[in-house]
Amino acid sequence: MADIKELRIKIIAKFSKFLQRQDKRILVLYGGAGSGKSHSIAQYLIHKFYTEENKRFLITMKTLPSLRITAMQLILDLLEEYGLPYDFNKSQLTLNYKDNIILFKGLDDPGKIKSYEGNYIWMEEASENTYANFMQLNLRLRRNSRKSINQMFLSLNPVMCWVHDKLFKTNKSNVAFLHSNYRDNPFLGREYIEELIDLDNQDATLAAIYKEGLWAQLRNLIYNNYDFFKELPDNIDDTIYGLDFGYNNPSALMKIDLKDGESYETELLYKRKLTNPDLIKQLKILIPDRSKRIYADNEPDRIEEIKKAGFNCRAAKKGVGSVYNGLIFCKRLKFHVNMASENSKKELGNYKWKEDMNGDSTEEPIKTFDHLMDARRMALWTHLGKIRRKGRVTI
Repeated sequence: MADIKELRIKIIAKFSKFLQRQDKRILVLYGGAGSGKSHSIAQYLIHKFYTEENKRFLITMKTLPSLRITAMQLILDLLEEYGLPYDFNKSQLTLNYKDNIILFKGLDDPGKIKSYEGNYIWMEEASENTYANFMQLNLRLRRNSRKSINQMFLSLNPVMCWVHDKLFKTNKSNVAFLHSNYRDNPFLGREYIEELIDLDNQDATLAAIYKEGLWAQLRNLIYNNYDFFKELPDNIDDTIYGLDFGYNNPSALMKIDLKDGESYETELLYKRKLTNPDLIKQLKILIPDRSKRIYADNEPDRIEEIKKAGFNCRAAKKGVGSVYNGLIFCKRLKFHVNMASENSKKELGNYKWKEDMNGDSTEEPIKTFDHLMDARRMALWTHLGKIRRKGRVTI
């Protein structure tokens, strides 16, 4: 059995020093993608979980499906990596060790935590939540604590939101901030760093937020005609798939269920370093009915190999103006996104038109946060698009 005090864990010094030395009630870790903020908070809370006594931890996000595949999975993966003992109750979503308890709870129903009292609360992706939920959590941070102080941890990318307006600008005495970006993380892979650096060539706002970790307001987003669903409606009319090939970039697979002219979209795959044989293995698991149409990038060799594996895979519509026309077509459609599709939500919240020198939108999308967006566009535009003329399509 491993001892947390004896483990040699890779830590990022900037976060470790900040978290260990701060005695403020609310600690806000904001910064760019890949800086290590969430990983560092998870490590810090795990250390407290195994070294303190009689403590209650709450780890939360806007929705439970998002929480399950992000912060909760991160905690479980780290516990397995460190070889630490724990008891995980899958029905209650609690981790137990001696007299300490970690509770995982989504804030899609804030009433579920009204009777909760905790010592430590972590609000992951705080910018996606509300100030009202933050205030409710702050009221729950009131359990008796011996030899330590109760604290709340907020982690987020610095998109302009209530965290900036209500906490950052007000300079509250009980709040401490730590800014970070990819330069602070010595364990980040070179390929990912190059993607972040390339944001300078894509979009100044995205580069500010995700590369430099600076507060900025996202503008000129492409999609705004969607909401979220937990369960599919009955009697789906048809099911299709969109597939965006990748290797250094993630391969992205989107399942699209069609009902009464609207689409219900579920992210099935978002993974890097997949060769075509690797991808086919995934498709065999993820697509039970191989007769359903898969619309993919126009890469004939890869498509042919997938077809030989028994799938109904075909190239998506290409041609003059097809990307712009496809986007305009998709903008007209009302669509619904599976609440568990974390990468879809991330892309939708950042997928935007390129801007000119005056900050006005152009007719070209940025080439980042676009893998699942390409998959959905290719599938919907090819399968449903009735406008086949060349040139532009006006709204």
